Amino acid sequence: MELRVLRYFLTVVNEESITKAADALHITQPTLSRQLSQMEEELGIKLFDRGSRKITLTNEGVLLRRRAEEILQLVDKTEKEMTEQEKLVDGEIFIGCGELASVHIVAELIKSFQERYPLVRYDIHTANADHIRERLDKGLTDIGLLLEPVDIEKYEFIRMNIKEKWVILMRPDDPLAEKESVTPKELSKLPVCLVKRPLIKNELASWFGDYFKKLHIQFTSNMSTNAAIMVRSGLTYALVLEGSLPYLSTEQICYRPLSPELTATSVLAWKRHQPQSLAVTKFIEHIRQYLSDNQ
Repeated sequence: MELRVLRYFLTVVNEESITKAADALHITQPTLSRQLSQMEEELGIKLFDRGSRKITLTNEGVLLRRRAEEILQLVDKTEKEMTEQEKLVDGEIFIGCGELASVHIVAELIKSFQERYPLVRYDIHTANADHIRERLDKGLTDIGLLLEPVDIEKYEFIRMNIKEKWVILMRPDDPLAEKESVTPKELSKLPVCLVKRPLIKNELASWFGDYFKKLHIQFTSNMSTNAAIMVRSGLTYALVLEGSLPYLSTEQICYRPLSPELTATSVLAWKRHQPQSLAVTKFIEHIRQYLSDNQ
């Protein structure tokens, strides 16, 4: 016996009419009649005496009404208690993020989660994927946003649907700023700043091809913010992710896409079989549901 059908039954009892009950429930009269008939068949009893003007309950119907009211009151009370209990969930969630476009999705996840659990607080630690993985392994970070390629064998993860796009950062008065895109050959003649992560460096080396041997690597950097300062000072050109500088002032610095295009993906990951706080457990459930609905 479904709770929904019990609610239908009580509405018919209160309205004393299937037609009026159907209007109140916003369903068709034949649908409601069929649901009630199926319930009578399932129980093997007659619940209503159907008159020309109104319907009345049989003795069995009176008993079901009493029990249905008790059941639904208990269900409503339990749902209210669960909702109130959820609002009391507190604690701190430690999130590690690279400087990526996908951080915008993390912000959306937190915003929607916060509406349900307003007492939860968040610690955002910004670092590259290797450092975040170390913190995940040590239990210092609960959930990490990691740029691929990255070893995620030990983690549960969800791949984000945003493409992280590599670009070349330069001063706005630089001759390269006049171009629509920049090639490996053009960069091989210039001082460049590359990322430190070996796996990412290998990706960039593959993009450069034979020109990588000729490359003048003047700087390496683990984050794009400081690399951008070196670029603004006229010291180098930096290969960075487009999403790493979301509020870029084009009067100070600019970027151009690479040709051929070079993109990467990212994952939200957490350690497999790791005991989690209630807040983190619910946040992971929220991540799964939110990304399933929106990706």
